[in-house]
Amino acid sequence: MNILHVVSSPRKESYSHRLGNGIIEKLQAANPGSTVQVRNLAEHPFPHLEEANIQSFQSPAEGRTPEQQQAARNSDEVIAEVQAADTIIIDAPFYNFSIPSTLKAWIDHLARAGVTFRYTAAGPEGLVTGKKVYVALASGGVYSSGPAAGYDFAAPYLKAVLGFLGMTDVTVARAEGLAVPELQPTALQKGLDSVSV
Repeated sequence: MNILHVVSSPRKESYSHRLGNGIIEKLQAANPGSTVQVRNLAEHPFPHLEEANIQSFQSPAEGRTPEQQQAARNSDEVIAEVQAADTIIIDAPFYNFSIPSTLKAWIDHLARAGVTFRYTAAGPEGLVTGKKVYVALASGGVYSSGPAAGYDFAAPYLKAVLGFLGMTDVTVARAEGLAVPELQPTALQKGLDSVSV
C-alpha cells in the first residue's frame, strides 16, 4: 500500500498529527511493507493561486511557456502524489471552524478541471478514484454533535471537495474536546479507536 500523509499543522506535536500518525500505524500493522510519503504543508507551504497558475492550468502541457511550466509545477506534483497513493491521510487541525489556509492551498492545486475532475453533460465527474482517505481532525471543542455542530465547516468541506474529485471513501476521525479538561485525556484515543482499517 502506498500511503500519502498530508500534514497541515505548524505544530510538530499537534493532535491532528498524532492522530494521523496513529492511523498510519494501524494501516502499516494491517498492511506490512506499506510505504509512506509525507507532504508537510507547514514546512513547505503551497502558494495561493495567482493568475499565472490559473493560466498555466488552462494551457495544454505541451504548449506551456517556461513560465507556465513553472507556475504549474506545484499542481503537477500534488496531482502525481495523490494519483500514486492508494490511501491518503490528511491531518486537519480545526482553525476558526474550518481548515488551515495551507491545506486549502494544497486543495486548490489539486483541483484542476480536465485533470482531477471534468464537467460533462450529466454534471461534474471526479477523476481521482479508487482512493481511501482518512481525515485526522483535531479540535478544542466538540463539533461532531451538540450545540456547536453547526460551526463545523471543516469535515463537510473536506468530504465535499474530495468527493467532487472522485474520492468518496472518506473517513473522518476526530480528536475533539481537547480544550475541555474532562474530555482532553481520552480525546486522542477515542479518535484512534473510531478508525478500523
